[in-house]
Amino acid sequence: MTLISSCCRTLLAALLIAAQVLLPSAAHAQQLPGMGDGGEMTISAERQLGDRIGRELYRDNAYIDDPVLQEYVTAIFRKLMAAARTRGELTPELEERFAWRVVLMREREINAFALPGGYMGINLGLIAVVGSRDELATVMGHELSHVTQRHIARMLDKQAKQTPWMLAGMILGAIAASRSGGRSGSDLGQAMIMGTQAYAMNSQLGFSRDMEREADRVGFGVMTQAGYAPQGAASMFEKLQYASRLNDNGSYPYLRSHPLTSERIADMQGRFQLTPGAAAALPLVMDHAMVSARARVLARAEVDQLRLWVNAAGDSSFDKSSPAQQAGILYAAAMSASQLREFEQARALAARLVTRASGDAAAARLAGLLSADIELAAGTPARATQWIDVKAKERPEQFQAAQWAVASRQGPAQLGPIVQGLRDRVARDPQDAGAWRLLSTLYNAQNEPLRAIRAEAEANVAMLDYPAARDRFKAAQDLARQMAEGKPGLPPLDHYEASIIDSRAREVDARLRQQMLDERDLPR
Repeated sequence: MTLISSCCRTLLAALLIAAQVLLPSAAHAQQLPGMGDGGEMTISAERQLGDRIGRELYRDNAYIDDPVLQEYVTAIFRKLMAAARTRGELTPELEERFAWRVVLMREREINAFALPGGYMGINLGLIAVVGSRDELATVMGHELSHVTQRHIARMLDKQAKQTPWMLAGMILGAIAASRSGGRSGSDLGQAMIMGTQAYAMNSQLGFSRDMEREADRVGFGVMTQAGYAPQGAASMFEKLQYASRLNDNGSYPYLRSHPLTSERIADMQGRFQLTPGAAAALPLVMDHAMVSARARVLARAEVDQLRLWVNAAGDSSFDKSSPAQQAGILYAAAMSASQLREFEQARALAARLVTRASGDAAAARLAGLLSADIELAAGTPARATQWIDVKAKERPEQFQAAQWAVASRQGPAQLGPIVQGLRDRVARDPQDAGAWRLLSTLYNAQNEPLRAIRAEAEANVAMLDYPAARDRFKAAQDLARQMAEGKPGLPPLDHYEASIIDSRAREVDARLRQQMLDERDLPR
């Protein structure tokens, strides 16, 4: 959707980073490619730009790694990637060299955004309002197509003649608009942006209309190729069209950067050959209702709102709701009660949810995960044991098992399978920072401090925080020397682990040196 996150700090960093691309030398700027060329920015440069913006996203307070929601969006993302590969939209070179990561942000806005280098951001507010996987796949397919079509590189190439003054005005305007929730602040921000003529009168902070139409077309093909119902695109466009009629109070950044022209709406309706009313044919399924409820609670956790969700499970309209709606209501109520630390009520609501979900395997799994979460939050891990599978292969279950093992002080017999499962996970996906952090905790519980420090370092590498990773690798090397000297109180040195640490420390030092070279001219 846009290079810009909804968070002010991330937005500013992204714009400053983009400045280096937008301000080439005069000789270089005279050789800009055409709209469809995209050759000016290399794949490597785009990935580098994405990593630099990605670091800011990971540092943002709004960033969240929720295993349940992350698993849900990642499953959709992988199907879309496979479809794009099949259709030829995703080239082997692009697949190999881009990051292809989905980043969740704890923001209420209905928003998703594409970033350079294969990163995609999704706000919890979007997950909270979509009525099906198909609707979410519509938005994600659109954003994925911005990346596979290299719209970001093409956009930056086109804007390469912007002057430093225009860029500075855009930055100041964006800061003014994002820092103020009031009307005057928003007006001021818009005036500053428009006054610079950086993006004229058309809110050109996003992609061009031609790029949006292309992302509509390609994204629709990708999502249907992946097996998602075209009705999902119909219902998603209906929701966005309805939302665009509301007063613009800052709640719909997706609409502002993705203008829903009548031409685009008609084009999409023609593609799936359905009238707008036919979109209602997609039913709400139970597990999606529960995932949306989780996103709502995590995105908006004020006490008054939590209380409303708890009370909704006892409202007179509850019995009139569909089974899927009831599951969503009960999930939000149980999770809200837990966050209010009213654990007896949370248990009772979770028990109702388990009963309601018993006929649906996917929903029953989510109900079990929530039940265990409630017991862990309550500090009663023994009561969570019935929901724990120490040999689980799925990420939410593995994370929960690790938390349970630490909370209940499990011995080697229980810790072993959990550790092995997480080690297998990071071997498949070394960028899973959450898994590395849990491994560090478990290694400490097993009295393996050297592995614990290395796991902390690897978590920092996964978050693109190379200075912190270097510090932890140095700490691991210092500890390895003490172990080699036989310092009392330390376990024997694992020479194989020490060798890995030395090798990884050199790799991180090289990455950090390159990063510092890349960023030494970054505007301050």
